[in-house]
Amino acid sequence: MTTRFLRPAALAPIALLAGCISFGGETPDNLLTLTPTASAPVGAGGSANAGTALVLSEFEAPAALDVTRVPVQIDPTKLAYLQEATWVEKPARLLRRLIAETIRTRSGRVVIDGDDPGVLAENRLTGTLRQFGYDVPSSSVVLVFDAVKPGEGSAIETRRFEARIPGIAADRESVGPALNRAANDVAVQVADWVG
Repeated sequence: MTTRFLRPAALAPIALLAGCISFGGETPDNLLTLTPTASAPVGAGGSANAGTALVLSEFEAPAALDVTRVPVQIDPTKLAYLQEATWVEKPARLLRRLIAETIRTRSGRVVIDGDDPGVLAENRLTGTLRQFGYDVPSSSVVLVFDAVKPGEGSAIETRRFEARIPGIAADRESVGPALNRAANDVAVQVADWVG
C-alpha cells in the first residue's frame, strides 16, 4: 500500500514542472512565404561547367530584417512589426530561393541555391536585402536589394534593385501578397541583369 501512495507523490514535482516548461510561442494560424510567378517544370535539369553555372550565396540582411516578422517603417526613426504577420523563414533566404528559381526559368542556366563550398562555379551572386516591409508614410510595400556579381576579369559589379507597390492597407492580408509581387518584380530585374 505504501508504494501506491509513493508513486503519485513522486510524480507530483514532475507534474508541477510541466506547467512551467514552454517549447516556444503560439503557432500562427498561417505563415507568409514567397512564390515565383513561374517555376521550372518537374524533371527539368541541366549541366554546366564552372564558367557557366551560377551559385547564389547567402544574402545578408540588417538585424531588423533578419527575423521572421514583417517590419513597418513608421517614420525615419521608428520601426514596428506588422501584427500577426510571420514569414515561414527569414526573408533573405526566401528572396534568394525566389531569385534562383526566376533565373533558372528565364535563362535555363544551372543555378545552385546555397553556399556549398564544394561547388566550383566561377559565377556567384550575393547581396544584401536592405528593405523588405511596409512603409506607413507612403502606404506602400518596399523591397530594396543590393546585388553583387563578378564582372569582366577581376572586376566586381553591383546594382541596387527596388520595387514599391503603393496603395496597400497595413494588414497581413494585403501586405503579404504585395511583398510577394514586389519580390517577383525584383527577381525578374536581377535575372535580366545576371543574364
